[in-house]
Amino acid sequence: MSSLVEKVKSYGKRIIGQPEDPVPVVSVQDWVRNQSKDPKREVLRYVEGLFPIVGWITRYNFGWLYGDVVAGLTVGIVVVPQSMSYAQIATLPTQYGLYSAFVGVLIYCLFATSKDVSIGPVAVMSLTVSRIIATVNEHHPNEWPGHQIATTVAFICGFIVLCIGLLRLGWLVEFIPAPAVSGFMTGSAINIVAGQVPGLLGETGFDTRAATYKVIINCFKFLPVTKRDAAFGLTGLVALYGIRIACDILAKRYPRRQRLFFFISVFRNAFVIVVLTIASWLYCRHRKSKSGKYPIKILQTVPRGFQHVGPPVIDSKLISAMSGELPVATIILLLEHIAISKSFGRLNGYKINPNQELIAIGVTNTVGTVFGAYPATGSFSRSALKSKSGVRTPAAGILTAIVVIVALYGLTPAFFWIPSAGLSAVVIHAVADLVASPRQVYSFWRVSPLEFVIWLAAVLVTVFTTIENGIYTSICASLALLLVRIAHPRGYFLGRVTLHEDKKSAIREVFVPLTQRPGILHPAVKVEPPPPGVIVYRFEESALYPNISLLNDALVDHVKKNMRRGKDMSQVRMSDRPWNDPGPRPGQDENAENLARPVLHSIVLDFSGVSHIDTTAVQSLIDTRNEVERWADKPIEFHFATILSPWIRRALVAGGFGTGASSSRIPTEIAPVVPYRGGRTLLEKHQQKVSDVEAIEEIAEESEGPIVPEDTPFFHFDLISAVHAAETSLAAANEKPARSSIQKGAVSEESSASA
Repeated sequence: MSSLVEKVKSYGKRIIGQPEDPVPVVSVQDWVRNQSKDPKREVLRYVEGLFPIVGWITRYNFGWLYGDVVAGLTVGIVVVPQSMSYAQIATLPTQYGLYSAFVGVLIYCLFATSKDVSIGPVAVMSLTVSRIIATVNEHHPNEWPGHQIATTVAFICGFIVLCIGLLRLGWLVEFIPAPAVSGFMTGSAINIVAGQVPGLLGETGFDTRAATYKVIINCFKFLPVTKRDAAFGLTGLVALYGIRIACDILAKRYPRRQRLFFFISVFRNAFVIVVLTIASWLYCRHRKSKSGKYPIKILQTVPRGFQHVGPPVIDSKLISAMSGELPVATIILLLEHIAISKSFGRLNGYKINPNQELIAIGVTNTVGTVFGAYPATGSFSRSALKSKSGVRTPAAGILTAIVVIVALYGLTPAFFWIPSAGLSAVVIHAVADLVASPRQVYSFWRVSPLEFVIWLAAVLVTVFTTIENGIYTSICASLALLLVRIAHPRGYFLGRVTLHEDKKSAIREVFVPLTQRPGILHPAVKVEPPPPGVIVYRFEESALYPNISLLNDALVDHVKKNMRRGKDMSQVRMSDRPWNDPGPRPGQDENAENLARPVLHSIVLDFSGVSHIDTTAVQSLIDTRNEVERWADKPIEFHFATILSPWIRRALVAGGFGTGASSSRIPTEIAPVVPYRGGRTLLEKHQQKVSDVEAIEEIAEESEGPIVPEDTPFFHFDLISAVHAAETSLAAANEKPARSSIQKGAVSEESSASA
């Protein structure tokens, strides 16, 4: 029975092409074993990671409490006027901004991995919600109230982001680079500022949700119809900037009182709103018209407390109506928050967990719908304020929530007289800081001109069309650039530079591109090419199907241009030449030119920049080997240096590389798309197995064995050892013809002497 099983196994191995004596390589079982050595502990760690508060709440102390109280109260004083202002951007009643602010700061602290980020209404998300409401009302007029549309957006987007976090797919956010984020944030900020200028000046009669450039043009056109609101709006805006600039100057002049001036600057929003509210009350209280209107636009009645607590009303028809707008809302929700949390993590020396942050955002928005909140995400201005106030833990959000509750239940009568122009001034003052500074834009240009183009395209598209188009443009352009970089990586033929401590002793060898790259090496440095017959090439990207043809073209073209052809084609008639071989030009001595070139012996591939390889890449390497051996008309050694992954080693061994076996014993296709069963054309049979001198020397010198496995002697630990092995093999190959010629000469002399 056992013999039958062995026969079946042997027959199965022959069918799938498994070698009888395979080289030991990494297996799928090894990968599975390394993924989770203790599944129970991994599950427990996953559950514990969902609630980061457990890790620090037991160590909470009075030192942390002081910093959290100061930061929480400070942010609370700022978030109240800002959240009401942002609710106006979202075309919602102002109380919905307070709902979102309360839920955001309270729920986030339970799941946060960042102590600095403040969650709540933000300008870009508010503008997106307003566009979604406008789009739904355009196609389904008066079918759903605005707050239900906004709450549904919060629930659906929050649920999507929550699922992304739970499935640990936060790495998807990394596909959108910083310049792309900055581009649409800058364009969005310009869009929001332009849309708030009419409210600041009291202008009416045109669509403030149109393209940014149209809104800017109309703002100038309608200047003659500016109303008294401008007196409140412009005064508030000048006061906001005046207080901030004055505090910055005084803080530099009096460093010891820097913290005092900081908090004075922080309270400028609340101070300006209070002053404008008092002025509005004094001006408007006796000027109510018979129709119930006031001379300037004010908030009027703001409902006290939570008026819409209860299960969210989710209408499937509404979801279908807004389905086209949900992707961009979800992208803004997660992208803005992750960018802000990472930024403050870098500034303050801690690392955030992107997946956990997505869970926090998802839970905040799904739970927020119970309170009637609209989408909330990380706010850059409030997060910066929270960080500068000396926050110690995420628990500061609880103090901020208390301030919002006090405002909702105790200050709503005073909100009646807040001028809308004053809230527009607060929005403009807060959002203008989101515009990228000239220094930042110039940094994009210095680091990567192509990414600067992406930034500029995102800004222009956002300004001249919509925020949605700007986001999609930045994302698509970034992905296109990534694909181009993957499909067209850099690759160099390398030469040697010997480093010296002084003029006599050599320290070490390094390999650099043969072609001088501007600014990389000093012009006086001489790069020595490898010995004739040896090619050293570095591929600076993973070997994948979009780019592997470049490696094939580079090596084959270089060999055909610079290496000797093994077969003398001068004796071949034109009718016997391949159709794609034009032959020599008239008067050209093809054989003399060919004999002047060196004989190819080895190709050394530096895989230090290769982290992955796929089937198409292995097949392309096989094709490269076949083409260069066909050109040289003899076996060519392929040496691989610095293989980073056991899976790359496994793939190369499957392609017949590394062992030194003759290519005549290896199929010319590893995974043919359409199997050709009519027989394969193989190279001439060279049954001997080529030995690697380096491996022999390592075994002799190292008592404990070589660094690399003995069964793959053509895989090398580093590039220097790979090149030395190729050079040693080349020297040994050149000695064989010399010895045979000496022996032939000795035999001829003996024969003549005997004669």
